[in-house]
Amino acid sequence: LVVSRRKRLALAELYSSQWRKGDLSNFNYLMKLNTLAGRTFNDLSQYPVVPWVLSDYESEEIDLSDPKVFRDLSKPVGALDDKRRAVFSERYELSVQADDPSRAFHYGSHYSTAGIVLYFLIRIEPFTFLHSVLQGGKLDHADRLFNSVAATWQMCNTHTADVKELIPEFFCLPEMFENLNSIDFGTCQDGQTKSEVALPPWAKGSPNEFCRIHKRALESDYVSANLHSWVDLVFGYKQRGKAAVEAVNVFHYLS
Repeated sequence: LVVSRRKRLALAELYSSQWRKGDLSNFNYLMKLNTLAGRTFNDLSQYPVVPWVLSDYESEEIDLSDPKVFRDLSKPVGALDDKRRAVFSERYELSVQADDPSRAFHYGSHYSTAGIVLYFLIRIEPFTFLHSVLQGGKLDHADRLFNSVAATWQMCNTHTADVKELIPEFFCLPEMFENLNSIDFGTCQDGQTKSEVALPPWAKGSPNEFCRIHKRALESDYVSANLHSWVDLVFGYKQRGKAAVEAVNVFHYLS
């Protein structure tokens, strides 16, 4: 379905108005923005993208009324940590000097790719098969698979090649954290086999509980009050130009 730019802008304004009035949940608002942006569940390279909303994946209990447990939605994943932000800012300045300034970038990778989708959904079909196709007919090494929510979040805050955001299933598909098909994912370097995804302690070992709490976090007052800042980064005016540079939000031009 081809929708004109004028129609898309009108729909975006309509959805934003409905969201501000509380007629659209945060989740549904994000899904509508993804659709307007041309993202679809039918294309792994343009899969719907949603934000990390929490920053606490280690506590036994989590208080969703405490702003400290949430991620700063005004910053892209790559700029959440001050040290990493400085590294990416330096990379941008160096790329301005060494290449065409219009192609300067902070991040050489992206927050949403087919590989990221397959990384998260590897435990369910057809994504297990598609992951093996991507890896040349076999699954990637066990240490590089999606084995832990906390470890993945930590990687996104420390590794300069990892700035991934989340996929919608994190809020509604508990099966993605289980190994219902009894797939052999191999042995990690520490000698352990990690059949299922390790969940935060506050999920009490239950994928259903994780999705329930995670969805509550997405619909919390804190996220509702700050979600527009993340929308500006991914779907709005901070994607390009001076605003993107100031927000440390410039991705490689090929992405």
